[in-house]
Amino acid sequence: MKVSIIPRCLCFLVFVGLLVVTGCKRKSSTESITTETIAFTKEGELQLFKKDSLLQTLDVEFAETDYEVQTGLMYRNSMGDNQSMLFIFPDVALHSFYMKNTEFPLDILFIDENQKIASFQKNAQPLNESSLSSKVPIKYVLEINAGLSDKWNLAEGDSISFNRME
Repeated sequence: MKVSIIPRCLCFLVFVGLLVVTGCKRKSSTESITTETIAFTKEGELQLFKKDSLLQTLDVEFAETDYEVQTGLMYRNSMGDNQSMLFIFPDVALHSFYMKNTEFPLDILFIDENQKIASFQKNAQPLNESSLSSKVPIKYVLEINAGLSDKWNLAEGDSISFNRME
């Protein structure tokens, strides 16, 4: 009796083909990439004054290095109403800001070398890359949540004072 090799070879090839097809399937990834939330770091306190009257005391995070100034509040989801970021520049000059990669609206207070509010940018919109100019030479910029400058009735000429934690 003559046995044909073809059916056995065909079965073997089908079996190998199934192994290759099932072995090459990638497992679907259920893992997602997450980024760490950048937390607020209290580095001092800042006081807002109308004439000589204390209006508000805020926790403050300082932005002074090139990296801190360029990054600011980018990549953060929010900031508390009692929190702020103070940018301190080495020079008195016109400075411009934008809201690239900033996910929540801000009031931006441009402050002169005498620590007096020189100009505002109220309700700067999230993720907007338009340039927001100080319009006058300044030394500091204070960022607070949008709407707080109106709530606290801040005006040009009001002042700040700040201290660092030891």
